[in-house]
Amino acid sequence: MLNQVSLFTENTQGGLLKITSILKKADINIYTMLANDSAEYGIVRLIVDKGDVAIDALRAAGLQCRQDKVIAVEMNDTPGYLDGILTALDNANIDISYLYISFNRENVKPVVVFKTTEPETATFLIGRGYKLIERF
Repeated sequence: MLNQVSLFTENTQGGLLKITSILKKADINIYTMLANDSAEYGIVRLIVDKGDVAIDALRAAGLQCRQDKVIAVEMNDTPGYLDGILTALDNANIDISYLYISFNRENVKPVVVFKTTEPETATFLIGRGYKLIERF
């Protein structure tokens, strides 16, 4: 499983720039980033090279953030591969809170990153032959 930094930010001009500037000053490399918005606030999810350092830097700047465990599954770049993963999870009654797609920097394969509350999800997927990645 991977550590993901999740944070809340105001949905204002420059909000994302503030985050990336903080991480740049702390010498943090962003591997993947997802930003969702609502009317007033946004949720930003990041996988970075130094999660603990990122958390400290973001909190020092007054941002609310936390680290979460997420699962990252390497995928074949073929139609239906993600559907197979989701079907297996659904058949096992495993609920997904959210997901996004990134890529493995080593081999440029797509990677699905997702959060679930089911603690055995990683073991379940490995048992079905899926390759989990531990770092980007």
